[in-house]
Amino acid sequence: MIAKLEGRSALVTGSARGIGKGIAEALAATGAAVLISDVLEDAGEATAAALRDGGADAYFVKLDVTQDADWQRAAAATVERFGGFDILINNAGIEVTSLVADIDAADALRMCNVNIVGTALGMKHAFRAMRPGGAAGKGGAIVNIASVAATIAFPAIAVYSATKSAVDRMTRIAAMEAGKLGYGIRVNAIYPGLIPTDMGLQLASDIVAVGLAADVNAAVADVVGQTPLGRLAEVSDIAKAAAFLCSADAAFITGAGLPVDGGMGM
Repeated sequence: MIAKLEGRSALVTGSARGIGKGIAEALAATGAAVLISDVLEDAGEATAAALRDGGADAYFVKLDVTQDADWQRAAAATVERFGGFDILINNAGIEVTSLVADIDAADALRMCNVNIVGTALGMKHAFRAMRPGGAAGKGGAIVNIASVAATIAFPAIAVYSATKSAVDRMTRIAAMEAGKLGYGIRVNAIYPGLIPTDMGLQLASDIVAVGLAADVNAAVADVVGQTPLGRLAEVSDIAKAAAFLCSADAAFITGAGLPVDGGMGM
């Protein structure tokens, strides 16, 4: 069954490229209006323009997810542009590879700010807009992009794994709060497996650089070898899962973590 999202308004973070772009395309293909948001302005504008060329209602807004004021503007822009705010995809994230013995404090703090604080602020402003009495006020769906790294002990990404574990915990608490307070908002998370995006390929190169694989092909082969379905994830795998969780087909699903990792994290 293909999720249908006609009449829904969505904000997707980190959607200039990669997973976020794929999710934005999937939401638009099923009828949603989409606000592309990112710190990459040229790429973000290009992604929004391509969606419009395909017939979608799409615009771009610059959003640094670590900044409260940016979130306030982005949430307001979603309502102003589309007349509502029904879906938030908290996708923006960064990964800096490091062995535990070599962790750099500045890199660790940057990952915490983007991956944890950015996700928390997104849920904050979506709650305020979507809940009864908010600027949109009709409830909605939030999907936070965590990682298979939150469920397995993969070397050289200790801090990144910790931040994605935090996304998992925040998702469940936010879902509980939204339900108990009658917000009409469902909150779920997705755990993607390794995807050959720029970030995924950089991780493979970094694994080689820290001495954990002979070359990039070996690093990728190791991940595939740990994946029962025998391949890397594709952006479309994550995008379809996100569209499902935002749809009426998932109306009784909240506080869940959906692995889209080919079985790697089981």
